[in-house]
Amino acid sequence: MNIFNLGGQGRASGESERATGPATCSRKGCRAGAEWQLLWNNPRIHTPDRRKVWLSCGEHRDWLEDYLQTRGLWKEILPFTASQTTANEAG
Repeated sequence: MNIFNLGGQGRASGESERATGPATCSRKGCRAGAEWQLLWNNPRIHTPDRRKVWLSCGEHRDWLEDYLQTRGLWKEILPFTASQTTANEAG
């Protein structure tokens, strides 16, 4: 059971979980379209090969990168296009 779907209809077996709206910046309060993927992981709880993803607009890319680097979580930045799909999880 997924606690985030308790009030919903749920998914059929084999149905993937995907975002339904436009990809937006992960910075709190920002609704701008995503332009960048900031890949990170927390070495205390994630395996070394796991990558979590925050999306960023051009304005907040540096702020989010600095936030992750200061905490020793940042790994790399990649361009984001709305048509791409990744195996990474949004965090």
